[in-house]
Amino acid sequence: MMKPLKPALLALALAAATQFAVAADPAEDPAAEKPAPYKSWMDILAESPAADWRPLDPANTLYMELPTGRVVMELAPGYVPLHAANIKTLVREKYFDGLAILRSQDNYVVQWGDPEEDEKKSKSLGTAKANFDPEFSVAVSKDTPFTRLPDTDVYAPQVGFGNGFAAARDGDGKQTWLTHCYGAVGVARGNDPTGGNGSGLYVVIGHAPRHLDRNVTIVGRVVQGMELLSTLPRGTGPLGFYEKPEQRTPIKIIRVAADVPVAEQTRLDVLRTDSPTFAAVTEARRNRRDGWTVAPAGAIEVCNVQLPVRPSKD
Repeated sequence: MMKPLKPALLALALAAATQFAVAADPAEDPAAEKPAPYKSWMDILAESPAADWRPLDPANTLYMELPTGRVVMELAPGYVPLHAANIKTLVREKYFDGLAILRSQDNYVVQWGDPEEDEKKSKSLGTAKANFDPEFSVAVSKDTPFTRLPDTDVYAPQVGFGNGFAAARDGDGKQTWLTHCYGAVGVARGNDPTGGNGSGLYVVIGHAPRHLDRNVTIVGRVVQGMELLSTLPRGTGPLGFYEKPEQRTPIKIIRVAADVPVAEQTRLDVLRTDSPTFAAVTEARRNRRDGWTVAPAGAIEVCNVQLPVRPSKD
């Protein structure tokens, strides 16, 4: 038979039991902290401070004028300084003016450049360089900041964002590169890795072809006007190339935004990817708890992260 507890021990036992009961059912404790109400990523953006946004740099922004409107592209000189400079040389010497969109491959890419295959008849590159080493990856530096995602990735040990661009890093964090996400702008090339000089460019319009990472130089991304490219008629030739000249979409002009009168510029702000707002937007998309979502994913791929852009408010 058990001996009765002494009064002091009985009081301690009762106190512990009461404390355990409260801890086991926090819903009955009015002082228990309740989770913050869920905010959608759109709500988060609407409440974001101005300091969490940055204007596009006109010196590294391109305008491609098509018959259907303007495509705005942001270059990433921190990752691809040689290619960014060469492309701006081509643009300023009006290389792309009058050329065409040559290829639209379903769920893959849209590509533009010179349709002339004979090098002797093709358009002159002017003072731009014809060949130089590829920039598939670059050594990490102050020009390549990195906000890492905690989520795993199939193609890289680390993925995240730097200056508004989806990026990856190696396991040692010494090399970084831009990733083939929707809207990424890359440099077309042949089998020779040094053949991509920026005179032929493409944009990803389909499921992210990440197997191309570190095999093709990514130079930037489209920030406005993707619908003008992604909805183009698909080419009927191999790899989606147009077989007849009349199938191609002509390029009126491409200009560096800094060379365009201010009144004619497209003034845009992009969300800083090192900001608290960007972290909150990413988390809201990783773990959606809205009334529609039944099973929150609990994870997110680098190419599925929202990269918000809005008209400048100044």
